[in-house]
Amino acid sequence: MSLTEASAEAEHIPEQAEAVRGKGPWQLAWERLTRDRAAMVSLGVIAVIVLLALLAPVFAAITGHGPQEAFPATGLTPEGLPVGPGSGFWLGADSLGRDLFVRILYGARISLLVGLLSTLLATLFGVVVGMVAGFYGGWVDGVLARVLDVVLSFPYLLVAIVLVAVLGASVPLMILVIAFFSFAAMARVVRGQTITYKEREFIEAARSMGASKPRTMFVDVVPNLIAPVTVLATLLIPTSIVFEATLSFLGLGVDPRTPSWGAILSDSVDYYRVAPGLLIFPAVMLLLTTLAFNLLGDGIRDALDPRGEGGR
Repeated sequence: MSLTEASAEAEHIPEQAEAVRGKGPWQLAWERLTRDRAAMVSLGVIAVIVLLALLAPVFAAITGHGPQEAFPATGLTPEGLPVGPGSGFWLGADSLGRDLFVRILYGARISLLVGLLSTLLATLFGVVVGMVAGFYGGWVDGVLARVLDVVLSFPYLLVAIVLVAVLGASVPLMILVIAFFSFAAMARVVRGQTITYKEREFIEAARSMGASKPRTMFVDVVPNLIAPVTVLATLLIPTSIVFEATLSFLGLGVDPRTPSWGAILSDSVDYYRVAPGLLIFPAVMLLLTTLAFNLLGDGIRDALDPRGEGGR
């Protein structure tokens, strides 16, 4: 490199440094995320699935098929078997002559609703429990840590069976059950992070200025928990979706009349040999959704960690 070229590059260094200096950590993280192709493709897949779920009533109106309406005259063969994909039923029909495409779209609504709301509840509760345990320490930490161990040791299928038998299957119950079994993982992460931060200088400074413990937790600790909580919440969403699909497949999830991916897969058990689309299409949607959220979560984790792979 010549002296002239080196001088020209040196002239641009202050401009580049000023450009970086003028960007906040979240803006830099977003730039790192946009360079992650897998994460951006996953974000696009999630956006398409959300859009299809929102447009489910529109597609139902276009096809003239409601999610629970049966059309045995056109949706079943003379032998009583489900018809395959065609102009009348875009992805075929199920064993009762219901439109599989419409039911999958409405099932996406249930899966996304349960996944997002249960993750939101688990995150809120887990953050509060984890911060209290980590910040107060002592017997408070000991008691809450044992509670988390108990929650994580619960046989969730047995608990779900009991709750459904007593209260009946419903979407709100499913959200609460999944949130209950998910918050402990969030609380453990938050507890560990809080223990790390509570000995930092800025926390000691807040204490010396007379700040109360609740104020210190929510004003000084919470901002430093946003990154790990965001990453874990993104990874909890697909886990919650699979949890709901598993319980619905076993008949322990939402109301059996409500279309959900797990219930659709359960209906395909007796017909997948003659109508493989009953198994393939909802399984592919479930796979794409969970894989997209997992890849997006990995991308967010890398983007929020400048020392990791986010800067690649």
